Amino acid sequence: MIKFYFHHTPNPMKVALYLEETGLPYEIAPVDTLKGEQHLPAFRAINPNGKAPAIEDEGVRVFDSTAILLYLSEKTGKLRGDLENRAELLSWLMFIGTGIGPYSGQAVHFKHMAPEKLPYAINRYHREAVRHYQVLDQHLEGREFIVGDGFTIADISAWAWIDRAPVVLGEDALTPFPNLKRWFDAVNARPAVARAREVGKDIEFKKERDEEAMRALFPQNYPEAV
Repeated sequence: MIKFYFHHTPNPMKVALYLEETGLPYEIAPVDTLKGEQHLPAFRAINPNGKAPAIEDEGVRVFDSTAILLYLSEKTGKLRGDLENRAELLSWLMFIGTGIGPYSGQAVHFKHMAPEKLPYAINRYHREAVRHYQVLDQHLEGREFIVGDGFTIADISAWAWIDRAPVVLGEDALTPFPNLKRWFDAVNARPAVARAREVGKDIEFKKERDEEAMRALFPQNYPEAV
């Protein structure tokens, strides 16, 4: 059985949706990132980068959400798309993993979490997030799915971040992107999405973003203890 290291954030939600879509058996191993559990030696042995998600599968560790989606889809043959679209699938996965995800995350950080409001940083990451949305919106014109004619891990990967559009870009964030909105609404209506949203709901994760949480989330912002 797959051991799934989870927290309610976009990247782990990709894996949650994949597992619910495919029906693969798994057990949750909560990682409370606001308590700093991602920095514990036991978890660092699974993911040296100290972030969720990660999985253990029959003695194999896999970390990074894109790597996990690729690993599971290649192992099971589920939601990997057609071989003829392999290059396209990889391209969009990397676009999401190195573009939409990071720029969205930084936009949220500088708008809502940074101790100082830095106009340059806010403008930079907001506009880059918008640009990535525009790229995907244009690609989705006349398309039901991101790659090929079926639902794949590319759709799963994008869904988890576009789901946070109101936080990234503000309310009604998808209104300027009609193709992206149509695609998101269709994916969001899938039964597995409702199940994925319930993953870990019975776990009491810390919610307060106090100093302990900020030090756990952004240890590089604080001087190392001597």
